[in-house]
Amino acid sequence: MKVFCNQKDLLNALNITSKAVSQNVVLPVLNNILIKTEGKEMHFAATNLEIAIKYRLQADVRNEGAITVPAKLFTNYVALLPDEKIELNLTDGLTLNVKSSNSQTKIKGIHPDEFPLIPKTEKETTLSVPAKELEKAINQVVFSASVNTSRPVLSGVYFLFDKDILSLVATDSYRLAERKIHIKKGKDGERFECIVPAKTVMELSKLIQKTTENIEINASKNQILFIIDGIEFTSRLIEGKFPDYERIMPKTSKTKILVDVPALELAAKRVSLFAREDGNSVKMSVTNDGKMLLSTEETKVGEEKAELNISIEGENNKIAFNVQYLLDMLQAVGDEKVFIELNDKLSPIVVKPQKTADYTYIIMPLKI
Repeated sequence: MKVFCNQKDLLNALNITSKAVSQNVVLPVLNNILIKTEGKEMHFAATNLEIAIKYRLQADVRNEGAITVPAKLFTNYVALLPDEKIELNLTDGLTLNVKSSNSQTKIKGIHPDEFPLIPKTEKETTLSVPAKELEKAINQVVFSASVNTSRPVLSGVYFLFDKDILSLVATDSYRLAERKIHIKKGKDGERFECIVPAKTVMELSKLIQKTTENIEINASKNQILFIIDGIEFTSRLIEGKFPDYERIMPKTSKTKILVDVPALELAAKRVSLFAREDGNSVKMSVTNDGKMLLSTEETKVGEEKAELNISIEGENNKIAFNVQYLLDMLQAVGDEKVFIELNDKLSPIVVKPQKTADYTYIIMPLKI
């Protein structure tokens, strides 16, 4: 292998691909990035057996070849090189020579035959989703996924495509977030559902931050593939049946409140300082005179009562809930005002942005 490429382009390729690398003592090759030259392109690949990332880069290829090199070492080294043409060539089959105008180094690699084969995703369902819409949807739901792996189906984000709507849903059984994206029909237009690991979805959000293009999603029974500006991001799916979440969504409410997000977030943060001693439990009381009161029980560190002005329809109401769940949503909602719907102290709280009808957030109540 002998190839010339720009330092910035090479570093970008390594930074993207490295997101699929994790430290592995049992299989050292998983700590490496596969670099292969074909035609006029350099191909990069990395996997931790849960996710895999492939990336292509146009380059001046003189000889074709392949090698796997330590991802962290090679990326850190290239980051310290000047922004100029870099020469890469193989000697002895397993040593990568890196030459710039003022440096020359040798990096020992592992034979490419030891690198795991990244299976192709059978395209059973293909969708095209606007990048910014998908990024926003991910950020509005992924924090609701469970961090406890005892119920694997709750540790992922549920993707449901049906009738030109892609829904993203996550729940840890204490709160639930649902975001709908209206898209053009897929190639087959059939209903499709799958559960994508939350860690995968968070990495996807990072990958699509800088693009304004549409993201192509190819899904099969066992894998899902996201294509982003030449990046191929593959992930395994979580097996199992996602809960019938629509069944727990309240259909009516006795009280409907409209409140400013910045004011509510500030009040919730103040109350949370004292609620930590009591499992983040906070009481919310709303009255027809347009007032909301957030309060805590008296704890070792003290207590707090925060009052806010609200618009209210319906009857006076009160409920207790985990204030951290509310804060997580307020920081991701992306709207200036939210509706809060209440039934009684035993029914879930429903929160919806004023301007976005496609987002719904539910918090299960605590005992008063």
